[in-house]
Amino acid sequence: MLLRGSGEQDGASLALDAVIDGGEVDGVAHASVLLRFAESIVLRNGVRTARARADVIDQMDAESMADAAAVAANFERMVRIADATGITLGERLAEPTAQVRAELGLDRFAG
Repeated sequence: MLLRGSGEQDGASLALDAVIDGGEVDGVAHASVLLRFAESIVLRNGVRTARARADVIDQMDAESMADAAAVAANFERMVRIADATGITLGERLAEPTAQVRAELGLDRFAG
């Protein structure tokens, strides 16, 4: 879990500002390079992704880049399955995640 910033969950603060602004996160090694890599994938920008991939390898190593890519691919897979099958957030998660979703602007996306 990213620690710092606003948003409270289970007694730990979430670094929502790092997710939004790409800042550093205390306790997460190489957070900024990993956030840039993730953002390049979401933006579907091949040039930025190639540059971010090279940065992850330079600052970490090739195995870490493969791990980061696998995490991103798995997340994309889960989101596509949820969207295709019509899975919604559900009542059990709606209330505990309301503040985080509001701060990140996630509710603006159609489900």
